[in-house]
Amino acid sequence: MCDMTTTSLPIDSAPSHDSSPAPATPATTSRRHRFIRGNDSDPRWVRPALLVLLAGTALLYLWNLGASGWGNSFYSAAAQAGSVNWEAFFYGSSDAANSITVDKTPASLWVMALSVRLFGLNSWSILVPQALMGVATVGLLYATVRRAMDGRTLTRPDEEGNAAATPAPSWSAPTAALLSGAILALTPVAVLMFKFNNPDALLVLLLVAAVYAFTRACEKAGTWWLVAVGALIGFGCLTKMLQALLIVPVLAIIYLIVAPNRLRTRFLQLMAAGLALLVSAGWWIAVVEFMPTGMRPYIGGSQTNSVMELVLGYNGLGRLTGDETGSVVPGGGSNGAGGGVGGMWGETGIGRMFNSEIGGQVAWLIPAAVILGFAALWLTRRAKRTDATRTALLVWGGWLAVTMLVFSFMQGIFHAYYTVALAPAIGAVVGIAAVLLWERKDSVFVGTVMAATVLVTAGWAFVLLNRSSEFVPWLAPVVLILGFLVAFAIATVSFLPPRVAAAVGIAAIIVGLAGPTAYAVQTAASPHSGSIPTAGPTVAGGMGGPGGMRGPGGQGGPGAAGGQNFAPPTGAQGFGGNPPPGLGQMPGSPGTAGTTPGGVTTGRAGGPGGGGAGGLLDSTTPSAALTALLSEDAANYTWVAAAIGSQNASGYQLATQEPVMPIGGFNGSDPSPTLDQVKELVAQGKIHYFIGGQAGGPGGQSGSSAQITEWVQANFTAQTIDGTTTYDLTQSST
Repeated sequence: MCDMTTTSLPIDSAPSHDSSPAPATPATTSRRHRFIRGNDSDPRWVRPALLVLLAGTALLYLWNLGASGWGNSFYSAAAQAGSVNWEAFFYGSSDAANSITVDKTPASLWVMALSVRLFGLNSWSILVPQALMGVATVGLLYATVRRAMDGRTLTRPDEEGNAAATPAPSWSAPTAALLSGAILALTPVAVLMFKFNNPDALLVLLLVAAVYAFTRACEKAGTWWLVAVGALIGFGCLTKMLQALLIVPVLAIIYLIVAPNRLRTRFLQLMAAGLALLVSAGWWIAVVEFMPTGMRPYIGGSQTNSVMELVLGYNGLGRLTGDETGSVVPGGGSNGAGGGVGGMWGETGIGRMFNSEIGGQVAWLIPAAVILGFAALWLTRRAKRTDATRTALLVWGGWLAVTMLVFSFMQGIFHAYYTVALAPAIGAVVGIAAVLLWERKDSVFVGTVMAATVLVTAGWAFVLLNRSSEFVPWLAPVVLILGFLVAFAIATVSFLPPRVAAAVGIAAIIVGLAGPTAYAVQTAASPHSGSIPTAGPTVAGGMGGPGGMRGPGGQGGPGAAGGQNFAPPTGAQGFGGNPPPGLGQMPGSPGTAGTTPGGVTTGRAGGPGGGGAGGLLDSTTPSAALTALLSEDAANYTWVAAAIGSQNASGYQLATQEPVMPIGGFNGSDPSPTLDQVKELVAQGKIHYFIGGQAGGPGGQSGSSAQITEWVQANFTAQTIDGTTTYDLTQSST
């Protein structure tokens, strides 16, 4: 009920002639005060520190963003298609003429396509949404950790030696939240993926948002918050399919244990959340699966034109077993290519997260998270069942454990950048646990654990930094020496004055974050493109180099030590060296033909395909002459060109902003279109040019690409423009 009480004010006998500006209204002042100051109960430094964290994250993620060009042109081309055609938008088609979709569900493409519609097609409209998702994820992680830590009480002995509950220090919750956010923001692979246009940025944002909703649900057993958890994870499935489900068992089990209501009600609430997940993830899948195939594009990545095959096979269980029909290497988990059980994707096992390929991406603080996490759980062992802080430790620790185990032992396609999904959990566990232990730093047990954690973290950073010994070579010994000094200081911190103890705590944070921060800055300063980006500098025995395009299975990027250099630097075409074992010739391998004056070559190409198509891992940038040729009379054709593989096609589509048909989908191995379909489309005058490339795709699963290439070569005349072989499909040579 509104308060209708009024207060009479005295009226001046004469009008005021004061010309000074009117003071700000109390409401405006209050909003401004809350924005800058935050909660009145917080220490004065908390809100400015949060603003600095978010602003710094935005600066890091937006810095040098345009240098990456189209990023992953495979997804950029699909975003361009969706920006001009709503059907392509809905299905996630690679081209606006809707010949085939990308090999993922399309939620991340929807964000990019809307951005392109609003701001036009350019690198910034593609990549800025990813950076903003990164800032939002850091902010959400801060809010989630802060909420779990607020309002705690500590049990301490009073003057008479009896246990007494006292409020936790006002600095503890914001410190844990800020530290968690900073760790996430500075994790090298997070910097990479929040500056890149793969689906992982949106996936991580949605999963962190789901944990925030879960935290709210656990407070008062809120059904609608739990339904929101299901809806957010379901939308995560529309972003990157089954990976979004990895945290579901963790959340379900923990809710059954800690929610403050009857067990029967908890089961009913979880059923409602499961229904929300099914609806939010399943509506698009159901529409696509039941739509007649003649009324929609072919489902890229599948061999039977089925989205369920894609969800459960190529992008689902096949990633675990290695049995992925249509993959880059069929049966990647069992063919032995690239060594070890994991095939060309590297050896599997718990050490995978710490090897030369993955360690510098994400593993800097995994040992600290394990040590501190278990110690914090021990300290909270007597907390009540519904304790929010212990629940948070279980949630984030469960996220970290389950996801890390799956990544460690999956035998199918695995790339280093997948590990961005670990970053929020590492940040939250370290942030929460470190503060819980610091509050009890007077304990000998706690002091020993903290000192050991600093020693282990410094030693592990020394190992990781020495894997890239030419990158800031002085940093590794400095971190190691400082780590020893800080560990000694922490072991004796109970004897130090409060201000000195606080300085020691800050020094411990510096030890932990120095290495990943250096890698993060290097990652932010380097352009990245292609299908397999990676963070950080060149690593001995791993994969790397500026640009971050590394081949699978531990092979080297440009200048990388210990592997073949088969990924090109930014702006280069094709592979810079030998393809991985078992892949054979990549799409776009050059053919031979006779040259005429003016740089245009005519005649039948001598190889299986001609031209400078970009290959499996990256697209090409066509010359101005070739772009003009493809764009000529574009309105008269459904597709201005066709090319083997989506990466080959994407560069031409982005240059012309006209549909280019990707034959065989991403790998060139999908059985779409068939030779008969291409013949019919050519007879109808719907495809203008064919851009030469190796037939069959690296997966070798489909004969369609080979048959189409052979038919084109046999019936049309090749001409090479600036190194790219093209065939005019309107001019038959027979």
